[in-house]
Amino acid sequence: MADNNKVKIWIQLADAENPIALSIKPDEEENYRKAEELVNTLWHKWMNRFGEKSDDILARVAFQFARLYLEAYGENRQVNDFLNDLDKQLDSLLGNEE
Repeated sequence: MADNNKVKIWIQLADAENPIALSIKPDEEENYRKAEELVNTLWHKWMNRFGEKSDDILARVAFQFARLYLEAYGENRQVNDFLNDLDKQLDSLLGNEE
């Protein structure tokens, strides 16, 4: 059964021979295209700079994005923890404690 709420797109990453087919929600396409562009920009930059084997560069690109993801995740957790603590303090001040 086809999902009528999805569109099929193809992304081309890191000079791969074949594009990758994806079924996504239409409102997600912009983020997928931006991600494709970011990966390819870093890929080409490092291929020109280091001139190493493509597998090595692809591994570096994957590592860089994983590292950035973990940094953002940690920062978001800190903000979430801060907001939860602030919410508890405001509830306490307002006498809304459970």
